[in-house]
Amino acid sequence: MTAQRKTATMHRFLSILAATLLSAALLPVNSALAAETPKVDSGDTAWVLLGTVLVLLMTIPGLALFYAGMVRKKNVLATMMQSFSLCALVTVLWIVAGYSLAFGDGNAWIGDASRIFLAGIEDNWDKPFTLGAGTANANATTIPESVFVMFQMAFAIITPAVVAGAFADRMKFSALMLFVTLWSLAVYAPIAHWVWGANGWLNTMGIADFAGGTVVEINSGVSGLICALVLGKRLGYGHDNMAPWNLAYAVIGASLLWVGWLGFNAGSALGAGGRAGMAVIATQAAGAAATLSWAAAEWALKGKPSVLGAISGAVSGLVAITPAAGFVLPGAALGIGLVAGLVCFWAATSLKHALGYDDSLDAFGVHGIGGIFGTLATGILAYGPFTATAAHPEGVYVGGLALFKVQAIGVCATAAFAGIVTFVLLKIVDAVVGLRVSTDEEREGLDIVLHGEQVF
Repeated sequence: MTAQRKTATMHRFLSILAATLLSAALLPVNSALAAETPKVDSGDTAWVLLGTVLVLLMTIPGLALFYAGMVRKKNVLATMMQSFSLCALVTVLWIVAGYSLAFGDGNAWIGDASRIFLAGIEDNWDKPFTLGAGTANANATTIPESVFVMFQMAFAIITPAVVAGAFADRMKFSALMLFVTLWSLAVYAPIAHWVWGANGWLNTMGIADFAGGTVVEINSGVSGLICALVLGKRLGYGHDNMAPWNLAYAVIGASLLWVGWLGFNAGSALGAGGRAGMAVIATQAAGAAATLSWAAAEWALKGKPSVLGAISGAVSGLVAITPAAGFVLPGAALGIGLVAGLVCFWAATSLKHALGYDDSLDAFGVHGIGGIFGTLATGILAYGPFTATAAHPEGVYVGGLALFKVQAIGVCATAAFAGIVTFVLLKIVDAVVGLRVSTDEEREGLDIVLHGEQVF
């Protein structure tokens, strides 16, 4: 080898050695920079996306089948149409303004216009989303904002669909669409902001509502009760045969609701971790316990455990555990479900009969009463270590008198606001398009009258 070639080889060797040493020296710096750059967690994102699908499945086809199976044959299609059309309507409303009003920073009472038409969502579309970024109550997540928007949209969809069960068989379709448009923006969005918004007054007060005991359950139950009272009883209520047309539909719907509820509650952890795992167990336990307690009460009082009672019991337990799912131990979840089945059985039978209101499909008896009980029970049974932080080693949410008081305030505020504003909105809708079909139309059935179709 010539001296010139030896020199060139040596230069290449020294260049490679220098580059290697420089890379090794910069490795800690590069690693630190990489660690500082937040990244979306694929596992958490996948779980919340799955939760979104499960919650949407609860409305279509879950709630659609559940409700349709419990009405009379002449109203089956109209009842299913309610769930299906509300899914489409609330999707549009959520994108246009609902999400911004619910989760925009705003103030203690309502969000703002910063996310109208989801403005700005493209800025950090592939980065982790922080709710209330820049505020004192910012909540960092490991999922993109688009996933959070969709997950919360599924909640906004099912809530008014539950309300519709209270006035089944008698509201005009035009009235339904106008009412839900107003209700979603004037009732659902503000309450969602109070409880889950970064600056919401109940959130800053410290309310423990894991997946919607106030926002979804009490809200829909009380609003449903007001709807039932304002519209009045169904034609023939109390003496005509109003037995469910097809309980098989209702069982399929209830089964879809039960499975979907696992995503409804556990998805609210916004990640695939320990809280999600505990929420799944709590949800399953409460649904099972309430199924058995409702059926047992019915068996003892009426001589037979009915299919309708069993599926109603399951839903009552799932409702009651909704605010508590990520805060309580499995044993407490069993207790919540057990009591919820008994309390909601009483509300859907004795209480409704005593007060004489016609809540067609027991939106108030199951969702309203179950939500109230579950929210209050969370204040007593919340297990501190589930929410322990460095600043609060005993837990952010710890069962006791202090938390129970906050929960009671949340219950009362939600019920009062939902009830009053729902009443006002119904009066507005009645003045604009009228709320109820005529007597002859109700007698003929909503399927033919409203949609020109029927089930044979």
